[in-house]
Amino acid sequence: MAAAHKGAISFGLVHIPIQMYRTTQDHDISFNQLCKDTHERVRYKKYCPNCEKELKSADIVKGYQYEKDKYVIMTDDEIDELKVEKDRTINILHFTNLENVDDIYYEKNYYAIPEKHAEKAYELLYEAMRKQGVVAIAKTVIGTKETLLALCPQSDGLLVKTLFYQEEIAPLPKDILHPKISKAELNMAEKLIQSMTAPYEPQQYHDEFQEKLRAAIEAKINGSQIVQASNAKPDNETPIDLMEALQQSIASMAPKRKVAAKRRSAHH
Repeated sequence: MAAAHKGAISFGLVHIPIQMYRTTQDHDISFNQLCKDTHERVRYKKYCPNCEKELKSADIVKGYQYEKDKYVIMTDDEIDELKVEKDRTINILHFTNLENVDDIYYEKNYYAIPEKHAEKAYELLYEAMRKQGVVAIAKTVIGTKETLLALCPQSDGLLVKTLFYQEEIAPLPKDILHPKISKAELNMAEKLIQSMTAPYEPQQYHDEFQEKLRAAIEAKINGSQIVQASNAKPDNETPIDLMEALQQSIASMAPKRKVAAKRRSAHH
C-alpha cells in the first residue's frame, strides 16, 4: 500500500518523520458504464472545443476563474513553492482530552508509521500521550489545503484523524422536537436497550447486500436465474401503541439473546 502522505510530526524541538497510510480499503463491487445497445464500454474524453482535439493529462493545467471566462493559471510547481517547511510539517498546536473533540468534526483516518531511525522519538510521544490520556491537535498542508488533524494514541500506535473546520460543519437543517415522555416509556426503552446490549465484535459484521449482489452476478455468469429477494411486508401493518411496541420488541429479543450467547461461548 502506498503512503497517502509523507510529513513529520513537530513536537516542541522534536522532529518525527512519518508516513500516513489509509486505514480502510474498498471491497465494493464496481460496475462499468456500457452502451445499452452494443455493451461497449463508455469512454469519457477530455476535449477542448477551441483546439477541436482530445487532451492528454500533460495538456491540462489548473486555472482559477476570477471573472467570467477569465482564469489565472497555477502550476503544481508554483503551488509547491508556496509551501515552507512549516507547511510540510505536522505541527502540534496543543493537547486535549479526546472527549473535547465532537465526533462531527472527524473526517478520515490514517495510520501514522514512523520513518527509519524515528522509531524512538515516535514511541516516546506515543507512550506519553497514551499515559496522559490525551490527543494532539495539529495542522499541516495536504495538497492545496491546510488540514486540521487529531493525533490519537491507539493500541498499536498513533492514528491521524483529519478534522473539519468549524465553518465546514453545516447547521442542523431543522429543529428537533423534544416531546414529553413518561417514566414508564423511558423505563421500557432502557430495558429494551439493556436486552440488546452486547460487546462490539467487528468480525461479526459484513456487507450482506454485497454478498447477494456478488451471488447474483455469479448466477448471471453461469447462466442461472437470479433469485429475487422477498418483498413480504410485516404481518401487522396497523400502527400500535408505543408501549406495546416496546414490550413486543423486548419479548422478541429473548430468543435472539440465547442464540447470541451460544455463538459467543462457542467462539471463545
